[in-house]
Amino acid sequence: MIYTDVHAHLDFPEYANDLNQVLEDCKVKGVKAIIVNGVHPESNRRILELAKEHPIIKPALGFYPTHIVENKWEDVVAELDFILHNKQKVAIGEVGLDYKEEIKTHHTLEEQRKIQKKAFEKIIEISEKTKKPLIIHSRKAELEVIEMIESSTLKNPVFHCFMGKRKLVQRIADNKWTFSVPVIAIKLQQLQELIQYTNINQLLTETDSPLLSPVLGERNTPANVALTIKKIAELKGFDEEETANTIFMNYQRLFL
Repeated sequence: MIYTDVHAHLDFPEYANDLNQVLEDCKVKGVKAIIVNGVHPESNRRILELAKEHPIIKPALGFYPTHIVENKWEDVVAELDFILHNKQKVAIGEVGLDYKEEIKTHHTLEEQRKIQKKAFEKIIEISEKTKKPLIIHSRKAELEVIEMIESSTLKNPVFHCFMGKRKLVQRIADNKWTFSVPVIAIKLQQLQELIQYTNINQLLTETDSPLLSPVLGERNTPANVALTIKKIAELKGFDEEETANTIFMNYQRLFL
């Protein structure tokens, strides 16, 4: 079967000693593409280097919302300009809003959220200009993210590990946008319901590796997307290989 992981962080330190082995295991198990998402300037550059070394890795360049708050605004603008003009990227991510985590800076919580939103507005503009999909983080800010995307001309946002209410899941589905489903869907009823509500043509698979492992305390890897395919097939009543092929076609439609 053919598998894809549209949201992983293989540039993280957890893979510093055995990335080659991890990637070889992924290939053996049928993983054809891994979109590695950047979270800050150093991460973006590391991912671009990894993509040159390993064709299985596809670079998404991004700026995680809480990291934006930690940086000077002029540095944020400079990095967004770098993302805009880079030709290697297949997507823009990981980007969005995070209203759960308060960062220890001189900014108040309200100021932090305004900075995140201001940056996300610019990121949406980059996606509009480049026609590259956004891979979106929306923790505790789901409605605001949806409203911002609805106010744009974007047709191809991807909602990463979406944990919003059912009515927001339906709103995203009605807009014909896409969800990327993490491996923890094999355990979480909320994500299983999302799978059931959503047309399979609007689903992708992800791991968020090394995070969100299906086994508590273990490092996640992109090879685990096979578990998500199995669960989607089970919930949809489809053949497993048919499910994998459909998800792969969804990946090709968005990112190739």
